[in-house]
Amino acid sequence: MEPARRQRALTLLPVGLALTCSLTAVGSSYWCEGTRRVAKPLCQDRPGALHCIHYSPGSADNGSQAVQYIWEMGDDKFIQRRFHVGLWHSCEERLGSPGEKCRSFQSVIPAEERGVLWLSIGAEVLNILLTLTSAVLLGSRGSYHSSGLHWLKVDASVAILMVLAGLLAMVAHMMYTTIFEITVNLGPEDWKPQTWDYGWSYCLAWGSFALCMAVSGMATSRYTAARLEVAEKKSVQRGSQPSQRDFQEPKSSKSVWETEAAPSPAGHAVIGVSEHLPSDAPGKVSMC
Repeated sequence: MEPARRQRALTLLPVGLALTCSLTAVGSSYWCEGTRRVAKPLCQDRPGALHCIHYSPGSADNGSQAVQYIWEMGDDKFIQRRFHVGLWHSCEERLGSPGEKCRSFQSVIPAEERGVLWLSIGAEVLNILLTLTSAVLLGSRGSYHSSGLHWLKVDASVAILMVLAGLLAMVAHMMYTTIFEITVNLGPEDWKPQTWDYGWSYCLAWGSFALCMAVSGMATSRYTAARLEVAEKKSVQRGSQPSQRDFQEPKSSKSVWETEAAPSPAGHAVIGVSEHLPSDAPGKVSMC
């Protein structure tokens, strides 16, 4: 029983990993991350604070406003603020205080691309549902004992479900990548990143796609091997049936003649032999 349990565990392991990766990627907000170039605020009440512009007030002349002298020049007036984006939220760090400031990613992307974002989210949800269905089928395969035909149907169903899940995941990832690149070019100025790259959530999403396709290939291979084995057994059984029939016929005829040739009283011998002769045959029996 140990090899069978080990095979069931190895079958369920990649499906569980694919489901975990998909759920983690969809729920996280680290699909893309990078930095934004933000102007430093003025250090009004914080003379020794960091990440702000230091200035010295000038003297007021004839009631006019005081002149402020700013010493930061060029790139010194800006600061790099880190951000990360997912399917649902876009978050960036706060200056001078712990924590992050988040807003909906739908409020950032162009209005004409929001429908594509919802299509991407829908494809991700369908991918999770198909992967979960495959896990339930494989779990029932490992928990209950049934006929070989039932397991063939399970393997075929898992192969179809997992390849559909992988294709949906691939389409969803590509749509999200396109939406994010469009938003980088056409999004609001207070959001546009200066540098960005794909995050660990994006890597998990593509890892789930790879696992889905691997499980589909494994299930297809198992189904093909089992189908060939069943066909081979049927052909062997069909080939062995005529040879058994030909071998049994001489044995049965020999037993009949041995029964008829057994010693018996005279009257019974004549009756037994005459029963096996044709009706129009000349009957001549010699008695010893």
